[in-house]
Amino acid sequence: MTNKKRVCIILGTRPEAIKLAPVIQVFQKSPDFELQVILTGQHREMVEQVMQLFNLKADYDLEIMQPQQSLSDITCRSLRGLEGLFIQNKPDLVLVQGDTTTAFAASLAAFYQKIPVGHVEAGLRTDELFNPYPEEANRRLISQITQLHFAPTTLAVENLQRSGVLGEIHLTGNTVID
Repeated sequence: MTNKKRVCIILGTRPEAIKLAPVIQVFQKSPDFELQVILTGQHREMVEQVMQLFNLKADYDLEIMQPQQSLSDITCRSLRGLEGLFIQNKPDLVLVQGDTTTAFAASLAAFYQKIPVGHVEAGLRTDELFNPYPEEANRRLISQITQLHFAPTTLAVENLQRSGVLGEIHLTGNTVID
């Protein structure tokens, strides 16, 4: 029996792949974690380019991409696919990045399975719910169900504190720059 913590990192878009590539590489090197990388396929071609650039492989691909997909389509297909994988693999932590529909759906799927969520690049705000749309709402909703907030700046930490979120807030810097 292994004592390794199971961590799932969810990617759907190129920015998520770029920002999470260094995080994935650190987890891959650690003997303390069993890592699974899951692609939703929200932006298939662009994510594949980044995965190749960083020599990363996905353990699962939900392949949700469809012509003229709506935000509801992305959310529903991601939720259903991730629910099955979370039930099957029983991760100890789900990591998401940013403010995409993939990040929101992954956070919600983990919450429904009572799996702690870690949010990389937490606390960014415009304070205008529809600007950018739907990202501002996604980041606010994710913050409400996250247990580990990884904020890139002191302003992001302050935004989270002002929002009254639950969970631990950590000032981490930017995963690509810092």
